[in-house]
Amino acid sequence: MTMMTPPPVDLFKDRLGFCAWIDLNFGENLYQEEEEMLVPHSDLVEGPQPMEVVAQVEPAGAVENQQVEDPPSMKFTWTIENFSRLNTKKHYSDVFVVGGYKWRILTFPKGNNVDHLSMYLDVADSTTLPYGWSRYAQFSLAVVNQIHNKYSIRKDTQHQFNARESDWGFTSFMPLSELYDPSRGYLVNDSVVVEAEVAVRKVLDYWSYDSKKETGYVGLKNQGATCYMNSLLQTLYHIPYFRKAVYHMPTTENDVPTGSIPLALQSLFYKLQYNDTSVATKELTKSFGWDTYDSFMQHDVQELNRVLCEKLEDKMKGTVVEGTIQQLFEGHHMNYIECINVDYKSTRKESFYDLQLDVKGCRDVYASFDKYVEVERLEGDNKYHAEDHGLQDAKKGVLFIDFPPVLQLQLKRFEYDFMRDAMVKINDRYEFPLQLDLDRENGKYLSPDADRSVRNLYTLHSVLVHSGGVHGGHYYAFIRPTLSDQWYKFDDERVTKEDMKRALEEQYGGEEELPQTNPGFNNTPFKFTKYSNAYMLVYIRESDKDKIICNVDEKDIAEHLRIRLKKEQEEKEDKRRYKAQAHLYTIIKVARDEDLAEQIGRDIYFDLVDHDKVRSFRIQKQTPFIAFKEEVAKEFGIPVQFQRFWIWAKRQNHTYRPNRPLLPQEEAQTVNIFYFTSSWQLFIYFLCCKIDMWVITMNTRKCMMPYLHRLPWTFCGESNLVGQLREVSNKTHNAELKLFLEVEIGPDLRPIPPPDKSKEDILLFFKYVGRLFLKSSSKPIEIIGKLNQMAGFDPEEEIELYEEIKFEPVVMCEHLDKRTSFRLSQIEDGDIICFQKTPPLESEEDCRYPDVPSFLEYVHNRQIVRFRSLERPKEDDFCLELSKLHSYDEVVERVARKIGLDDPSKVRLTPHNCYSQQPKPQPIKYRGVEHLSDMLVHYNQTSDILYYEVLDIPLPELQGLKNLKVAFHHATKDEVVIHNIRLPKQSTVGDVINELKTKVELSHPNAELRLLEVFYHKIYKIFPPNEKIENINDQYWTLRAEEASPLYAYLLAIPDEEKNLGPHDRLIHVYHFTKESAQNQMQVQNFGEPFFLVIHEGETLADVKVRIQKKLQVPDEEFSKWKFAFLSLGRPEYLQDTDIVFNRFQRRDVYGAWEQYLGLEHSDNAPKRAYSVNQVKIVTHLRSQSKYTTSTIADDPTSTLTMMKILRCLSGISWNGEDESE
Repeated sequence: MTMMTPPPVDLFKDRLGFCAWIDLNFGENLYQEEEEMLVPHSDLVEGPQPMEVVAQVEPAGAVENQQVEDPPSMKFTWTIENFSRLNTKKHYSDVFVVGGYKWRILTFPKGNNVDHLSMYLDVADSTTLPYGWSRYAQFSLAVVNQIHNKYSIRKDTQHQFNARESDWGFTSFMPLSELYDPSRGYLVNDSVVVEAEVAVRKVLDYWSYDSKKETGYVGLKNQGATCYMNSLLQTLYHIPYFRKAVYHMPTTENDVPTGSIPLALQSLFYKLQYNDTSVATKELTKSFGWDTYDSFMQHDVQELNRVLCEKLEDKMKGTVVEGTIQQLFEGHHMNYIECINVDYKSTRKESFYDLQLDVKGCRDVYASFDKYVEVERLEGDNKYHAEDHGLQDAKKGVLFIDFPPVLQLQLKRFEYDFMRDAMVKINDRYEFPLQLDLDRENGKYLSPDADRSVRNLYTLHSVLVHSGGVHGGHYYAFIRPTLSDQWYKFDDERVTKEDMKRALEEQYGGEEELPQTNPGFNNTPFKFTKYSNAYMLVYIRESDKDKIICNVDEKDIAEHLRIRLKKEQEEKEDKRRYKAQAHLYTIIKVARDEDLAEQIGRDIYFDLVDHDKVRSFRIQKQTPFIAFKEEVAKEFGIPVQFQRFWIWAKRQNHTYRPNRPLLPQEEAQTVNIFYFTSSWQLFIYFLCCKIDMWVITMNTRKCMMPYLHRLPWTFCGESNLVGQLREVSNKTHNAELKLFLEVEIGPDLRPIPPPDKSKEDILLFFKYVGRLFLKSSSKPIEIIGKLNQMAGFDPEEEIELYEEIKFEPVVMCEHLDKRTSFRLSQIEDGDIICFQKTPPLESEEDCRYPDVPSFLEYVHNRQIVRFRSLERPKEDDFCLELSKLHSYDEVVERVARKIGLDDPSKVRLTPHNCYSQQPKPQPIKYRGVEHLSDMLVHYNQTSDILYYEVLDIPLPELQGLKNLKVAFHHATKDEVVIHNIRLPKQSTVGDVINELKTKVELSHPNAELRLLEVFYHKIYKIFPPNEKIENINDQYWTLRAEEASPLYAYLLAIPDEEKNLGPHDRLIHVYHFTKESAQNQMQVQNFGEPFFLVIHEGETLADVKVRIQKKLQVPDEEFSKWKFAFLSLGRPEYLQDTDIVFNRFQRRDVYGAWEQYLGLEHSDNAPKRAYSVNQVKIVTHLRSQSKYTTSTIADDPTSTLTMMKILRCLSGISWNGEDESE
């Protein structure tokens, strides 16, 4: 750590007009302590400075034999005599030392403004410690019961102590009434015994922490939001049997990790096992088919685990490791329904790779298992229909046939809350044991067919933790790789040692009391919810642990994989070594005439050369420049005496040109010169670093003399090193030196010595036929013949000359007067001259770019655009070379010409989303942008993709219309017709209905239509005829038009009937639903087509059922299985035939989204309805005999996975079925 002191600004500020280079040697720190640097104390403390702390405990796994010191700890006992007669508010113990730090116990005998004993651990010398001090401790405080020691009260916590929080503990440690009661045993002979156990942990800097050195393990790098994946991968890696199976999966040396999940996982596991630093996961995620966008989305861990295992299971088929996934993770349970009164039992065997356990309402894992196998009674209205026995009372439940060797338990921390209509996180306290006995209570979880000889006793292997809320958070894992007592926390790149309490008890969740911060103030104890808690547990069966926790070494890794990965490691080490030694070297990039001739007009059009494509030399800074010239001579075959080097300079207009040649005396006697951009920059280097030497040029020595006596400097004279030459050419901190190698060729085509250069001589580059040395007083007309010869033109050809000045942000290329001298035209060394034949006047109109400036303008704005059809957004249809300055009309005209469309106004373009790699939801409006560049920009990124579609009417006309997709349900025919209705935006729903009548076939000439808003098989709105259509959204909701003729008046609740509703009638919603049991929790799922029904006062359910059966045309046998329920807020209340339906429903506005409806419970056996959207396209469906059907989405809307699909569909993001945002 280097201490930085603010510079004495008044000493040098704005006084020194000099340039100097300081050779900085960062050696040992000037001020350094063993664990932390102490700096002068300040009374001003901004606030607590928490720091993550690493415990020093014994290692495991690969480093079991290393000896690591335990954190220093101590037990201090304090007997407080005459306790009841203490009159002070605060009472301190004697000072004791732990870990080299002074501590003491602080008590409030009468309570810290509470009726409890208050007790804290205090840093004894906090007032004398230097500014910025910090120390970390885990400690417990106890009041000893002097009669029965087992009743002693002990509380523990941990804290990062600092100047602001120098004491920490418990305001409400124990009630004073209990403490002062002699019969309780805490106050004996007016004495109280207090104990403190303190363990001081070493505070380690996050950036310098070495996980491999401290723990023997390395972490995984986070790509943005991949901590959930990292925690899962670490868990799987530390199941050695699984790791060995992955190593044994067949891969070849021709496989590419980004295209092969097995190879990517093998590579990842190998690096986790043998790397010394954290490992990247990009190869693995790319093998999943993810892009950068997916890496910044939190996905569902359980889903990722299942998908990964399924893919590995598939890849293992036909190999020596086939069946490994099933052997490790697969268990089986039996779903059964057993009749009570008759001899009938139905069973179904199912397999599982993990179990989802309820957290809400369960105290621990055992309570969750009890709930999992809980027996459900099917009786009353919910009787079971047994074959040949009819409806019977029955018992329904689940029992386990066998458990897997590795048991994965997914804790249901996230659930759908019906009352809030949202997902919530369950932070309740939920305990899990270190050992899990699933044979408890005589095997209550096992089925009769289970093998009782297998002992289902499990030990905890890993705890995966989620910290945060339902909308996001952080994931990490606690793992004990060898099942020893040592736990490790794997938190992305960082691996630390942790104790058992941290891994288990602190991950139970629930609430915790926040220790008192300022004991002297009246602050009541505060309880807070712990948002960090376990969400996945991995147990390993005791009888299988020797097999699963096996040894995995290099012989388990395929030879080609070892060779490949070792080569990667060596290359990585070379890069690291290269980077570590970079300060000793200078990169010199040498451009030659050959490079300029090859690149101009091909790779570049502006300036002279791309320095990244020229020959580079890596030269030690201490190398004499003459030795570098000898290296160049070997490379290019140019003898040293024929070489002359020019230094490139970046001009103020951001161009890069050769500025001046290196003089012979400079090459031989180069000094270290560093050009500081400001005096402040000099102050930083001078005052904040340990200065070993100053190298100062002769012309700066005089101006420095008044101050040199204050500085530790040494004048080193002059030198001739390459590293020093680098500083001459760069006014910034570039690590590269760019040179232009001038080589003159004689008549015999051999190199000759470069000519002497005077101040009158200038070097000009003619794009690109070569370069010339000219006198600045000469005129362009004097070299016309020479230029024609260089270009291969006729000697008498008339040419025009232009100076290329700059190209950013706009091109500047000015015409040169051939009769004006170069000096007067302000032409200097390194300038670029472009020339062309003088075009005839009549040819200028026929040529798109008649002169050099217009051509360079075209090149500067040239843009290759890839066009894709909006219907095929992943495929390029064609490419067009356009200009960024092209207008909207010019772009669509070029597209129309390319696709053979006569009317460009029928082309609609949609921009590209650079993050989702999908079309943006909104297309470009007609002339809505000015230039092509505006179409391609997306936030701070620029794309080269546009999507196009061909409309049936011109876009300006379409933008004045409102387009609605309406699903027409015929009254008597089994068909659904999707119509696109286009009307002016000022139109009404009545206009839509009138337009629809011209397109559909009605069952009766006088039939009426109405428009409904339907979402998830529920009717949310009936549109009044006078409502404007401009604000109707058919993107999220289904618009349904239905026929209402007099023939079906009593069935469909037609408008006439609704208008004539009497005071004793009700208009109700009727929906189809089914109940699904997910982990023994009932969920209602709607399906089919909803409808309205008018019910009358006094009408029984039996009367209503007759009308419904007739409407839906359901056969008697099937209809007898239907159940009818009144549903409110998703909860069914089943009705009897004698119940008066009217009494259950409240009077409500029929146009509201109703929360109450009459539910028809039965199985959903109708075919799925697949809607196709065209201008007018009929999709006919054969309905089931009950005349009801399902729509395109039949998933549970309360499911997180389903809701994610919906949201992604609505936002235009593709769904691949393998991930889930949290």
